Amino acid sequence: HTEMRHIFALLALSLCLAIHAGKPWKLSLTDPKEKITLDIDLYEESIEVPDMEMFGPMNGYLGGNIYGVWAVTSFHIKKDKAILRLSNDLGSETQEAELTQTSDSTYTLKLLGSTVVKRAEGRKLHKITPTLKMFKNRD
Repeated sequence: HTEMRHIFALLALSLCLAIHAGKPWKLSLTDPKEKITLDIDLYEESIEVPDMEMFGPMNGYLGGNIYGVWAVTSFHIKKDKAILRLSNDLGSETQEAELTQTSDSTYTLKLLGSTVVKRAEGRKLHKITPTLKMFKNRD
C-alpha cells in the first residue's frame, strides 16, 4: 500500500515537471541593474498589461524603469530563442527583441536594430542598454 503511494507521488511529480518543462516561454524576468521587467506568456494571451487593460489580456510586456509600457504585439519562436515585437503604449513605436535562455534562471534580452526603448533621466529621454541580463522572478 505504501509502495503504491510512493509510485503515485512519483508519477504526479513527473507530470508536474513535464508540464513545467513544456512551457519555457511563460515567465517573469527582471534585470536588477537596469530595473526593467519582462512578463510573457507566449502560449496564450493571459497577462494584463499595466495602463492597457482596455485591450484585454495580451502575451506580455516590458516595463519598469523605462518610459511607458511596451506590449508584446507579436512573436515567433526560433529554436531556443523567442523574437518579440514590442509596441509602446501609444502604438507609435515598435522594437524587435530577441530573448535567449542562457542558464536555468538567466536570460538575455537583446534589442534588435536601432534601440527605441528609452528611459527618462532628468528632463531627457535616453536609450536603454541594448542587451539586458534578466533573471527569473518565479516559475
